Amino acid sequence: MRYGFIGLGNLGGHLAASLLRNGFELAVNDIDRMSAEPLIRAGARWASTPSALGTEVDCVITCLPSPAVSETVLKEVLQTLKPGSTWIEMSTLGRDEILGLALIAAEKDVRTLECPVTGGVHLASSGKVTVLAGGDKNLLERHRAALEAMGSQLFHMGPLGSAAIIKVITNMLAFIHLVADGEALMLARRGGLDLAQAWHAIRASSGNSFVHETEGQLILNGSYDIAFTMDLALKDLTFAMRLGREFGVPLDLASLTTQTFVKGRAAYGGNAQSTAVVKLLEDLLETDLRADGFPEKLR
Repeated sequence: MRYGFIGLGNLGGHLAASLLRNGFELAVNDIDRMSAEPLIRAGARWASTPSALGTEVDCVITCLPSPAVSETVLKEVLQTLKPGSTWIEMSTLGRDEILGLALIAAEKDVRTLECPVTGGVHLASSGKVTVLAGGDKNLLERHRAALEAMGSQLFHMGPLGSAAIIKVITNMLAFIHLVADGEALMLARRGGLDLAQAWHAIRASSGNSFVHETEGQLILNGSYDIAFTMDLALKDLTFAMRLGREFGVPLDLASLTTQTFVKGRAAYGGNAQSTAVVKLLEDLLETDLRADGFPEKLR
């Protein structure tokens, strides 16, 4: 099976590297060739365009920043991808978007598997992210080895569109937890507690969360460097709010969190780290959340 990977950013570059590390033949493409250089040195072949990549692979994997970019890239790949091939979309899309794009692929007799991942860039770098799959089970089995090379856990959520729903849910929870963790740490700070000791106590308590264990450290360091932007966070929260309206579920916490992220983007810009949403509270109270002994980046 010859794989091609398009989209070598913070997440995609690590996913592609995991394929190479596990012996998969790989062609790569990105709008920025420099992002592909480490992969080329590791044995990947460079394709100058998505359509050029489509001519030499059996399966194209994409990991891109927005549904619009995914559609543009897919349409170019479909110009050359042979009938019977597979498109694996690892970007975070809404359910409606992945279903619509799958119809476009099907017109060219290309089958679609959606496989967004969760766990963060630091886990992707070691092949330990969780892969959430939606689509035909037989198609999933055909590509299981490649998917397990990129992630340590693989969940088949059901038919196409199912993985988009659960991925949006997991991201919604993560952003709610992030805002809540900032408030919790600020309570500890203003209450006179040692922040490092407070972080450890929370981690060992019923109030712990994955976000506290990971992004909480970057807040205390002051780097906020989670390699995920405000714009991406708001894209995912918009998907969550849309699902809430469609399914008739009032998402009060998600709504408040979305408003907080809108304020964060207005204050720091769309390319600011999503973790910097906690800085809104720091700036408002003129109180930082720094503590010694926490890393600038997660590993």
